Amino acid sequence: MTLVVFWPVTSCDFLNYDDPDYFTANPHVLSGLTSANIAWAFTTGYKSSWQPLTWMSLMLDTELFGKNPAGPHFTNLVFHSVNAAILFLLFWKLTSALWRSAFVAALFALHPLHVESVAWISERKDVLSTFFALLALLSYAHYAKENCRRVFWFALFFFALGLMAKPMLVTLPFVMLLLDCWPLQRFTIHNLRLTASRLASEKIPFFALSAVSCAITFYEQQRSGAVATLVKFSMGERIENAFVSYARYLGKTFWPDPLAIPYPHPGHWELSLVACSVALVFGLSAIAILMAWRFPFVFTGWFWFAGTLVPVIGLVQVGNQAMADRYTYLPLTGIFIIFVWSLNEYCANRRLPKQLAGVSAAIILCATAVQARSQIFYWQNSGTLFRHALAVTKNNFAAYDNLGTYLYRQGQMPEALDCFQKSLEINPDDADTFYNLGNVFIKMGRVDEAINNYRRSLAIDPNNAEALGNLGSALAEKKQFDEAISCFQKALQLNPDSVGTHYNLATAFAIVNRFPEAAQQYREVIRLVPDNSQIYTMLGDALVRQGQLAAAVQNYQTALRLKSDDARTMAKLQALGVQISN
Repeated sequence: MTLVVFWPVTSCDFLNYDDPDYFTANPHVLSGLTSANIAWAFTTGYKSSWQPLTWMSLMLDTELFGKNPAGPHFTNLVFHSVNAAILFLLFWKLTSALWRSAFVAALFALHPLHVESVAWISERKDVLSTFFALLALLSYAHYAKENCRRVFWFALFFFALGLMAKPMLVTLPFVMLLLDCWPLQRFTIHNLRLTASRLASEKIPFFALSAVSCAITFYEQQRSGAVATLVKFSMGERIENAFVSYARYLGKTFWPDPLAIPYPHPGHWELSLVACSVALVFGLSAIAILMAWRFPFVFTGWFWFAGTLVPVIGLVQVGNQAMADRYTYLPLTGIFIIFVWSLNEYCANRRLPKQLAGVSAAIILCATAVQARSQIFYWQNSGTLFRHALAVTKNNFAAYDNLGTYLYRQGQMPEALDCFQKSLEINPDDADTFYNLGNVFIKMGRVDEAINNYRRSLAIDPNNAEALGNLGSALAEKKQFDEAISCFQKALQLNPDSVGTHYNLATAFAIVNRFPEAAQQYREVIRLVPDNSQIYTMLGDALVRQGQLAAAVQNYQTALRLKSDDARTMAKLQALGVQISN
């Protein structure tokens, strides 16, 4: 059922929102699962997080499916389908309630809020981390019910793998404690303090892994500048948004329309909305506590939902979004538990026929499936996605920016320029938008305006490697090679694996007759892209200018092995007196 409903994601395109960083412009991912790339995955904090398994899974996609979007989309879909199956097995194991477990799993599989995690290649970390999280919970359930110590260590192992895919899982040990309450019922009311102490102590290895993951993640986010400072969003604004986000997530759970990416952060919310949201969150928490004895599934379900959202609720603000559908991928299970078991209690108390419950469940699932299928349409490409976001949100400068980038890549420069200018009207200090404006002006041949916008981008964010690289290219076009070389070098300090920047720096060095440095940069390009015949030829040219003819011949011959009909390289070899065999 999941495969049928979500199958259209396999025809979706790459997005210009994060997909270049995670796939389309990431040389480590594009060159596949090599030992060097695996080492990079384990040692990098790229994208402000330590997620080696996510990087390795995307590299494996390249090995299996090539560089087209269908392969990684298919992998996301497979993980999502398998996650639904594991969730079913988990609750069947925990409760022995076959159909209720199946209903929870089906809601998880088909809910429209989960489309973002499946249809977005960059959210591989969601489906992959949840895969390991559910395996950890399934192992823990087996340990708790069968008292099999060996399986306990499997749970810890899967938890560690999940953290290596996405550190949002740091609250999973608390979920295990909630499952101890219900349905495992491992707490004993006669000696509650001793039982709670024992069960918490049992999970010390899990809490230790969570602490290590939190430390690594916070360090990487601070180092990369991804964490918004209190100057941008005060702690008061963050707390306001956290309560409002809980309320909005609940609303979208039961009425998932309209959905968008991203949801812009307004700064301050209206006081009445904040007050209602605070009352809702505290009220539902109080109800869950009061009902814990008679309806323990309400206690477990609510605090599963509320607790697993804590790392992404915005108290530590990363980025500019107020909330995101993808953050609900695992937390929403708690609401599904409450809904399904409450429906069962209602039907039992009213003595309604089981067939009526089954028909109701089928209608609900059909409605979620139809809405999910409709939502998938918006993920076909960046144009459809961000036009929809602009239609259903207000002051969404990020959507304007990303739509402008899409139009720019489609060659629609006036339309792209209009989008970027509208984005700056909403958010006049956005470094990325000035950078994108610079790109448009370059395409329109307005180099001076491009340089001005790149400089304005770098004044706001001096660590933007792409802006430095493109400023260098614009300066080189104006024959200002010394400053261009300086820009390229600064860009490579920030992003040493940028193929384009190494190439542009090599070209600039060659133009100003600094051939040893040009040769070194061409070698760096070859290290990152070893199958480009043109680069071997250009390296050969630089070596000829240094008088290193034997080394030049070797590179020309390598270029011909990669592209046997390259007449230009053949002529260079013949000029050096090398016989070319047919």
